[in-house]
Amino acid sequence: MTGAPADAELSRLAGLHGVAVSYRPAPDRTVTVPASAVVAALAALGVDAGTPDAVRAALAGRERELRQRLLPPTVVHWAGDPRGPAALGDLPAGTRLRVEAEEGTEGTGWESYGGAGAGEDAPSSAAALVAGLPLGVHRLTALAPDGRTARAHLVVAPDRLPAPPGRTHGLLVQLYSLLSRRSWGMGDLGDLAELAGWAGRTAGAGFVQVNPLHSAVPGAPTDPSPYRPSSRRFPDPVHLRIEDVPEYAYVADRTRLDALLERAARLRAAVLDKGALIDRDAVWEVKRQALEEVLAVPLGPGRQAAYDAFCTAHGQALDDHAAYHALAEVHGPDWRAWPDGLRDPRSAATARAHLADRVAFHTRLAWLTDGQLRAAQRVAREAGMAVGIVHDLAVGVHPAGADAWAQQDVFAAGMSVGAPPDAFNARGQDWGLPPWRPDRLAATGYAPYRALLRALFRYAGALRIDHVMGLFRLWWVPEGSPPTEGTYVHYDAEAMLAVLALEAGRAGAVVIGEDLGTVEPGVRETLQRRGVLGTSVLWFERDWTGDGRPLPPERWRADCLATATTHDLPPTAARLTGDHVELRDRLGLLTRPAGEERTAAAADAAEWLALLGSLGLLDSTATGPPGTDEEAEIRAVHRFLLRTPARLIGVWLPDGVGDRRPQNLPGTSAEYPNWRLPIADRTGRPVPLEELTAAPRLRALLEVFGQLRGGGAAATGPRARGLPGDSLT
Repeated sequence: MTGAPADAELSRLAGLHGVAVSYRPAPDRTVTVPASAVVAALAALGVDAGTPDAVRAALAGRERELRQRLLPPTVVHWAGDPRGPAALGDLPAGTRLRVEAEEGTEGTGWESYGGAGAGEDAPSSAAALVAGLPLGVHRLTALAPDGRTARAHLVVAPDRLPAPPGRTHGLLVQLYSLLSRRSWGMGDLGDLAELAGWAGRTAGAGFVQVNPLHSAVPGAPTDPSPYRPSSRRFPDPVHLRIEDVPEYAYVADRTRLDALLERAARLRAAVLDKGALIDRDAVWEVKRQALEEVLAVPLGPGRQAAYDAFCTAHGQALDDHAAYHALAEVHGPDWRAWPDGLRDPRSAATARAHLADRVAFHTRLAWLTDGQLRAAQRVAREAGMAVGIVHDLAVGVHPAGADAWAQQDVFAAGMSVGAPPDAFNARGQDWGLPPWRPDRLAATGYAPYRALLRALFRYAGALRIDHVMGLFRLWWVPEGSPPTEGTYVHYDAEAMLAVLALEAGRAGAVVIGEDLGTVEPGVRETLQRRGVLGTSVLWFERDWTGDGRPLPPERWRADCLATATTHDLPPTAARLTGDHVELRDRLGLLTRPAGEERTAAAADAAEWLALLGSLGLLDSTATGPPGTDEEAEIRAVHRFLLRTPARLIGVWLPDGVGDRRPQNLPGTSAEYPNWRLPIADRTGRPVPLEELTAAPRLRALLEVFGQLRGGGAAATGPRARGLPGDSLT
């Protein structure tokens, strides 16, 4: 940047493009962001603001564009709203409109007239135009009397997202950590189906929530975090249960498969019997070699027809995804380092042709994984689960991965998503995820977002959206700058929510928003109004506007998933015993003296235990003073959650065996084995799925939810079979 643009003009230009020049981390505090961050964000949106002259030219151009524009790129109408879209009411009188209905919906389109001055009762009003439209994303054309024309996407969405079918509880688990004696060194989709079938029938659970199962960046070592995937649209075949692929039974030469099974058994034994960390790369190498043998078996006619239908449904996106993985095998996983002719997915046709067999291999893997994911959901619903499998949508993708390569036109080059400084991290955060450009999303009618949601809802009973505040705004950090020198860029939240409501409604799926941390005023209220559930974690639920004491259960919100902990927080046993402080002390992560941390943690736990005791939630058989009967206290924590009005209540599965270790410790990388730990008991001994489901401690914990069993779609639980369950008075 040469010279400094005039502050007022830069602010106006930024505001017209949704780029913030300041933000409020607290109601009484405003922070001005660096001008360099504003200029960089505008550049990523295709706007030159590098000099005062450039700012003035861009500002004049944007204001002229908005004056002359008939319609925004995407228009939203909420079904049932008698007013119609506001954007149509602003059209000049006599504007001619035509709607072409979305393919597959009723109606072929029709013409109308509308605009200012048409009159409230005129059949040509905006409300009349959209009144009969089916739900969907339609094409809207406007022709003004002065000759101006515009084409826009018209999203007609249900007023609210689907609600949970009754009140229910469920299990939260990181799938890789859930090893059985049949898995190949990490938890897989066969294990997920087994857990869901057991939890639905034996524990009356209504759902199982897992970590993101998105496709990872290939290569070794790969990024172990499920929150920095290569693609969010396609799942990772590392989760496949190889033996469940139908063609597995027809491999003629079993010699190689038998050798691979032995290697898989050694990987499994290393984790479960010898305490080794989960080695995702080693697991994938064995599975990949096995899949080479399995996929050599021709598909039968019925399977071939199903495969062809899958390919047709996903079209170019699937071809791009498979081509990326085929090219990565030759040129490495970072497309930004590929030869020039391959960095553009549309110019890589020749290379794709040479790698046709490998493209077909990776296409088959996507289909197989999708099939096992849908099978797991069927098992969950057949076991009586009201919701089934809750999948997790990461906030973004890895810059080197398949989505970033195939969708370069909708990602903001040179920017990364993160978070500004806050009470928990004074340096801010840079998550290394390129953000979507809001202008390009709107221009496409949110096509990439719609396709992503539709793919996930194929096999999800519910979807958890990580950092759901990102539907409203994201903190953009310029490449090479610290996260403190970023700025917020706003998205059209109404359009993002409308698309979410449309796709969730079509699938009949519930949506849970992870809304922890700093949330812009009005966001939670908007999400609640549209039916997106929030996330409430026990240790954060305090009366922050009053005396700061633990929030009593009756004051919790109802439209939420209530839990005791998450994958980024200490398990409940560690929180109650103070083990989480000792862990952070060993790793040098404390921000104040260890003694102060221990005292504060003990006071926090004691305050919650005192509330639990005062409510009569501790077992009458518990012995000793508070803090001495860990199992009883964990049950009391979950009785407390049951006392809240929360629609969904989640049990962190490792809490059922006393695991002390968080699956992820924010702020660490090499210091701690994030995303590589199997579920273990209080001593750190890994617990396989077969032993986990038989554990008396877990069964006693789940019996807390006896009063929820037998209702709604979960009528096959233990209460229906006469098994014991807690009753609260």
